[in-house]
Amino acid sequence: MQAPPVRATAIPSFTDALRAVESLLMSGGQRTARRNAWTSVLEDRRRAKDRVEAQRFYDRSVDGS
Repeated sequence: MQAPPVRATAIPSFTDALRAVESLLMSGGQRTARRNAWTSVLEDRRRAKDRVEAQRFYDRSVDGS
């Protein structure tokens, strides 16, 4: 007699676990609002980084002329 195959179950990531808790604690609208806010924060950080890089490029080009 052969033993039945063992099925491996994936261990959820930390992000998956947080989203599961979030879905239990927050309504859909709150969840969407939080994600939109976080997306805005990330976009603001990206724009700030772009501004710093542009300023450094400008400063190098002015100093080099």
